[in-house]
Amino acid sequence: MTVLEKDKSDQIQLIVKKKYHSKRIDKYLVSRLQDYSRSNIQKLIKEEAVKVNNVAVKNSYEIKLKDVISIQLPTKDDDHITPENIPLDVIYEDEYLMVLNKSPDMVVHPARGHASGTLVNALAFHCNKLSSINGPLRPGIIHRLDRDTSGVILVVKDEKVHKHLALQFEERKIEKEYLAVIKGKSEMDSDKIDLPIGKDKRDRKKMAIRHDTGKSAVSIFEVIERFFGYTLVRVIPETGRTHQIRVHMRTIGHPIIADSEYGNSNACYIEDLMKPVKEIHSLAKLKELCNNIDEPIIDRQALHAYRIKFFHPVYNKTVEFTAEMPEDMLNLITTLRRINALLN
Repeated sequence: MTVLEKDKSDQIQLIVKKKYHSKRIDKYLVSRLQDYSRSNIQKLIKEEAVKVNNVAVKNSYEIKLKDVISIQLPTKDDDHITPENIPLDVIYEDEYLMVLNKSPDMVVHPARGHASGTLVNALAFHCNKLSSINGPLRPGIIHRLDRDTSGVILVVKDEKVHKHLALQFEERKIEKEYLAVIKGKSEMDSDKIDLPIGKDKRDRKKMAIRHDTGKSAVSIFEVIERFFGYTLVRVIPETGRTHQIRVHMRTIGHPIIADSEYGNSNACYIEDLMKPVKEIHSLAKLKELCNNIDEPIIDRQALHAYRIKFFHPVYNKTVEFTAEMPEDMLNLITTLRRINALLN
């Protein structure tokens, strides 16, 4: 993909590279525009704000090599947040802060041209008060998760508490733990990845290991369970760089399953899980493992923010919260276990 331009009217143009040939345009754009949810992308296509070679297309259109895709982003005239009645999975709440379990395919805060359907829109509906320290478009937001990363996220209502927690983040006193299913069978039970991360030279929307201009980035991973060709790991990031876990795991040769940006795949099917298993070939066996072999088991990166631990500055105690794993990751792990059981 090459970004040609983004002009004053918020139009983005992309040229399709060979590796994306034959992908559905909605899935392609979801993988390339990380600040937009699937529903937002599909809405833009339906409203004919997306054109291929100057022609409006449907969500099912399969892109071709060198197609020129033009996306007319909706303009945003002010910094007003529109409250939206979007359900929230609240793990904990008091008058100073909230801990939520963010669902996959939810952008945390509005960006230019993307003013609805975000976590912030939901918070504006459900909360009477939110910290305004990070500006009018990010009320209550002190850290973020990628659109397709699910799990625990901290939201702050009180500005004094916000400042205290921000200092804890800065001093690396807040502990976060993620669960991920990675490609390959990790030979090491645990390891520390200490590699600096910065903007990718070839694609400024992505991150990469940069020994020249990158910032310090440290992740510790530990194997929880091994499968045939895949591994469930626990990852504790000591720093909070953008896409840190995804970049680090890809760099050590174990990209996260269905990571469209760093794993060359935007979905995982039963056939993908069976590839490392040479002993099972029959369609009957596939059907035993999955009700619909044509549907993806998971169509976003298999990464879940499982736990957060921090010091509550008002109640003067350390608190810890966990977020239940969503159904798609549970199905993925269950299927991998069933494959193991068939072979043992």
